[in-house]
Amino acid sequence: MTKSRFQVPHTLVILFGMVILAQIFAYLVPAGSFERVANAAGRLQVVPGSFQFTPDAPALSPWASLTAVPKGFSGAHEIIFFVLIIGGAFAVLRATGAVDATMGALLSRWGNRPFWLVAGGTFLFAIGSSTIGFGEEYFPFVPVLIALALALGYDRVTGVGIIMIGYGVGYGAATINPFNVLIAQNIAGVQPLSGLAFRIVLMVVFLPIGIHHVWSYSKKVARDPTASLVADVSPPEGLSISSGHVEGEADYPAMDTSHKLVLAAVGIAMAVIVYGLSQWNWYLVEMQGVFVALTLIMAAIARMSPDRTAVEFGVGAASLTSTALLIGVARGIQVVLNDGGVVDTLVYGISLPLENLPGALSAVGMFFVQSISNFFIPSGSGQAYVTMPIMAPLSDLVGVSRQVAVLAFQFGDGFSNILVPTQAVLVGALAMAEIPYDRWLRFILPFMVKIWIVGSIALAVAVWIGYS
Repeated sequence: MTKSRFQVPHTLVILFGMVILAQIFAYLVPAGSFERVANAAGRLQVVPGSFQFTPDAPALSPWASLTAVPKGFSGAHEIIFFVLIIGGAFAVLRATGAVDATMGALLSRWGNRPFWLVAGGTFLFAIGSSTIGFGEEYFPFVPVLIALALALGYDRVTGVGIIMIGYGVGYGAATINPFNVLIAQNIAGVQPLSGLAFRIVLMVVFLPIGIHHVWSYSKKVARDPTASLVADVSPPEGLSISSGHVEGEADYPAMDTSHKLVLAAVGIAMAVIVYGLSQWNWYLVEMQGVFVALTLIMAAIARMSPDRTAVEFGVGAASLTSTALLIGVARGIQVVLNDGGVVDTLVYGISLPLENLPGALSAVGMFFVQSISNFFIPSGSGQAYVTMPIMAPLSDLVGVSRQVAVLAFQFGDGFSNILVPTQAVLVGALAMAEIPYDRWLRFILPFMVKIWIVGSIALAVAVWIGYS
């Protein structure tokens, strides 16, 4: 009688298990809170030194882990709807034939130079996150990068890795990202956009590490497909594409006028979104509207009937239902911790040891504190409003500049975005690609170790040179 091998549970099981653990944790950790005041922008931020335990805080309901799930769906509804609409829009885009035609054109031109596709893609996603703060905006590119990776003879991990590592590096070594760097500098009382030259240097350092990680893995998979971390996991329905490197070029349709017009519509939609985000303070709802309009325009260009458009859109949205479920349950973890009143306690507790460390070690400690905090507060701006009012005065006490404290914050917030399972962008992308979380950990942990080491060295150098 053979013993059955242990199987890692489904990601949904893992996340719901974390919801239950969060409830147990909330019972064990005493509730506490900081005082909060509204800043000039009307956002609430923590008052340094104001932490107090709140023993009279209402206890969590025994049903908290159950009600956290619908609350998580409610709190993440904009992201969930965004994902479903993207699924529908991409299905219509795929039905026009423009995706397959584009794959054929790319392979024809770059199929023998795949490194530049991997490096160029990672670079572009990093720049988008570093400057504009793109995150959820990358969801539409997940199926496209999956298709491209498979067409090159790689796997889904490669496709998602290009996006996620670009996203993580862009946020971690952010140059002018308004959602982490500028907010953190404002809270810390640091001149906006100051220290830019050093952050550009860091981007130049971190980006090659990310590109090398993805490229090394992709080459291994190309040499031996069984080495893929998802070799035994079926690809997501409707998102797969025939593989086979350049040999498969003949399977792709030729690029015609209709395909070019569809791609032009997609490009214009992306430009409108970028402009709206930067100039009109758009966010997910407005982006959803653009994708609805794009769907109608693509269908008209391809002369798809209303009924077929509706069917394709519905099938595409339905294919991402599991993604929506994972995002909602992941948000439930944060709901339980917030309702239990323990988030502030955790931030306060993990920051206390830093007071007794020398300057450089304190800066590195801030990096790891922010990384841990990102699990409990996966929003970059939200994390800034909670942690920076604590870290900024702490940096004064330990003798490092507040600019260094900001740098430690963006390292901790940005790099761990591609690791923690409470981050909606990561969970959503993995679900779209049908990549189990444990497989992703096997891919990303070696990269994270490199980043933690290099990031710690960078912070020590920043303290040494008096970065301010």
